[in-house]
Amino acid sequence: MTEMMRTIDPVDEWIGRRLLDRSWPRWPESWRSRLLDSTDLLRVEERREDGAVVIRAEIPGIDPERDVDISVTDHTLHIEAHREQRHEAASDGRVRSEFRYGSFSRSIALPPGVTEDEVAAEYRDGILEVRIPVTTTVPESHHVTVHRA
Repeated sequence: MTEMMRTIDPVDEWIGRRLLDRSWPRWPESWRSRLLDSTDLLRVEERREDGAVVIRAEIPGIDPERDVDISVTDHTLHIEAHREQRHEAASDGRVRSEFRYGSFSRSIALPPGVTEDEVAAEYRDGILEVRIPVTTTVPESHHVTVHRA
């Protein structure tokens, strides 16, 4: 059962609104569409499902064993990926070559209670899915005494 779902926008909301706002400088339409539909941005979705935090990232055209590095440090999930695609087509004695490459990284703060040493990842159909178990126990709170200086 899905408990919570949120989409994490890779472009800061404040900057994104101003860059795309029609009343602010008139950005060429090609720039606006590039910001909105960029394939260079690592799109991420986060949800809670069956006692785990599930993070999905859209990374088509990669070899997950070679091009992706996932780590967890200080309650933060780090995803780094590199993509390189080349395509050549010959017609009428001419060769047309196109390429696309780039590096992507994303750091996502994890909620309290995640089990960092049991992270599992799977790549299927261009989607990287990272699953991190969440413990059901709530850490105990403690009282902090304030001393007069």
